[in-house]
Amino acid sequence: MIQIHSSLNGIEIHNLKNVLEAGGISCEVRGEFRRSTMGEVPFTEAFVELWLLDDAQEQTARQLISEVSSHSSLPWTCPKCAEPIEAEFNQCWNCQSDRPE
Repeated sequence: MIQIHSSLNGIEIHNLKNVLEAGGISCEVRGEFRRSTMGEVPFTEAFVELWLLDDAQEQTARQLISEVSSHSSLPWTCPKCAEPIEAEFNQCWNCQSDRPE
């Protein structure tokens, strides 16, 4: 097993877990409840971690994480109705058009 990603944001870790599992990569989340110890332990020990169950899938997992991180980090404009859309959304709230690739 290998730790592939960590963050103080549990939602981010679960989103990445879903992405990896959709890509056929088995993984698990660890340390979800460490955040309750923040202030009592160094903050780096309160991170939520994403672990791969098969080390052989590391390269593919890192590539998927990289693609998701770069794709979802920038706001975008809907090509159909020109509505500005926040980065975390993949569909326009106004006209339901999909985010362009």
